[in-house]
Amino acid sequence: MFNIEEELKKLPAKPGVYQMIDAHDEVIYVGKAINLKNRVRQYFQDSRGKSPKILKMVSHISRFTYTITDSELEALILECNLIKEFRPKYNTMLMDDKAYPFIRVTLEEEFPRVMFSRTQKRDKSRYFGPYTSAGAVKDTLKLLHKLYKLRTCNRSLPAEIGKDRPCLNYQIHQCSAPCQGYISAEEYRKSVDAAMDFLGGKYDVILKDLERRMKEAAAEWKFEEAGAIKELYQSVGKIAQKQKITGNHGEEKDVIACHIEGRDAVVQTFFVREGKMIGRDDFHMTIDAQETPSQVLGGFVKQFYAGTPYIPVEIHLPVEIEDTELIETWLSGRKGRKVSIKVPQRGEKAAMVELAAKNAKMVWERDQEKLKREEERTVLAAASIASLLGLSDIHRMEAFDISNISGCESVGSMVVFEDGKPRKSDYRKFRIRTVVGPDDYASMLEVLTRRFKHGLREREEIRRESSEPAEAADVSAEQAAEEYAGSFVRFPDLILMDGGKGQVAMAKRALSECGISIPVCGMVKDDFHRTRALYYEGEELEIDTHSEAFKLITRIQDEAHRFAITYHRNLRGKDQIHSILDDIEGIGPVRRKALMRTFGDMEHIRQADLEALMAVPEMNRKAAEQVLLFFGKKRREDK
Repeated sequence: MFNIEEELKKLPAKPGVYQMIDAHDEVIYVGKAINLKNRVRQYFQDSRGKSPKILKMVSHISRFTYTITDSELEALILECNLIKEFRPKYNTMLMDDKAYPFIRVTLEEEFPRVMFSRTQKRDKSRYFGPYTSAGAVKDTLKLLHKLYKLRTCNRSLPAEIGKDRPCLNYQIHQCSAPCQGYISAEEYRKSVDAAMDFLGGKYDVILKDLERRMKEAAAEWKFEEAGAIKELYQSVGKIAQKQKITGNHGEEKDVIACHIEGRDAVVQTFFVREGKMIGRDDFHMTIDAQETPSQVLGGFVKQFYAGTPYIPVEIHLPVEIEDTELIETWLSGRKGRKVSIKVPQRGEKAAMVELAAKNAKMVWERDQEKLKREEERTVLAAASIASLLGLSDIHRMEAFDISNISGCESVGSMVVFEDGKPRKSDYRKFRIRTVVGPDDYASMLEVLTRRFKHGLREREEIRRESSEPAEAADVSAEQAAEEYAGSFVRFPDLILMDGGKGQVAMAKRALSECGISIPVCGMVKDDFHRTRALYYEGEELEIDTHSEAFKLITRIQDEAHRFAITYHRNLRGKDQIHSILDDIEGIGPVRRKALMRTFGDMEHIRQADLEALMAVPEMNRKAAEQVLLFFGKKRREDK
């Protein structure tokens, strides 16, 4: 039994990260501290001065764990990783999880490529971006290949020059074919440099060149060529017009501001690269009603830059945030050069921050109706289900389904919905191991038992590790984030079964065997396999088929069914027919194909004797004996 008072006495006076955990073993808050002993004790002392959010959070704490770190900087990194992993209920959460695209120029190659990239690595390539629109990036790449005739293939040049015919891009005049030696590395590099100038915003040179070429083609009556050049000219002109000059050339910064209304906040970010605003984006955050702009922006900066691969040289904010110097040190380490967080007070920079704040307010006003509809179909729908079942709260729901064809390759699926939204990273598939034939009840019992026993094992491992001496927790931020990322460790507030009384009984039996108590609800179907009612605590509960709660239940049921069917279909694919042979020692791709070619199917291989197996040219005696040994063992297991 976890005694909070006793455990508080054991806290070390060292920097680290703490996790508050509720009665369902769910992490509800993650925080960092310079001194764990002082910081964690504050939560359980006099309630005066604490916000309603903190008071409510403390009332749900069942236990806490902590990890010490060598420095406050390590604690900051670990805190960011754990918040991203667990998405705790009482942390200020960034609702959007966006990955921005880059344009990568592979300067490490003798004939560089200009390509789309979702990540920015520390290599010899040069990266432009990040951009807020993947579509715009792809359009820009198409334009660059037309303008500069750069290669898109992945051939190793110059080693493979002349080894194959030029591709279609050469035929349609969108590649200069360095793969054939039609252009020297020096001339090709000039085109690459021009493309990088274009990406850097130097449009005047290319516009003048295109205008000159267009006039020359028209003067020579090459009207088709002139028309094609005119289209390129117009495309470049559109891109040039979209770029807004915001400061001195070479300036690289993000301008961030927010708008707060109650428990909603919108953060607006302007991305400025090479002195030009290349894009902007907005993010919604769920906050406590008492949170200040400083707290909101502080939480945003940590979460956003923990997830994005690109760090600017400067970040401009409207107000000071907590731990500014620490965050600057962290970001500078990631960037590889000095990163500054500034609060402009006057002039053009302050005006940009104010403009970001106005845009944040505009986005909030625009999205209120959309957010309201989204909340109705997710969070409020889950609350309606809880009310119908007489439960206090439903945050996490798990639904299970079984799929098979006459008992062949039976599989189970587990889908997870949190606050009414699918959490696909927690979806799991199960291949039925112990059940022979089309027995859905027994299969469901196996799936649920495996799921919760696995979860109990993970919880026990976490408890055992958290009870070790503090010095034993000397791990890196990345290791600690992985350590607490158990996929089954979170238990649901409600289990939804794809069926009625029988399936609910199987779920309760599995929970009983594991010593767990979780509400179980069945989704009762009509003759058309559509949900018509819920089965809970021995009775059917009617539900309004036009309500958002009913629509959410239907989405969950459909998703569980889809996930199971997809897995089952994959197992029945052609590749799976041969996969069992991969488990036999000495049988590789060549022998596997030879066996299938000779015997036609798995059953004939299973029945073949030693002489028949050795008659296959690719087989020898040892390999044939391994096949016999394998299928002999399989037959004994089946019996």
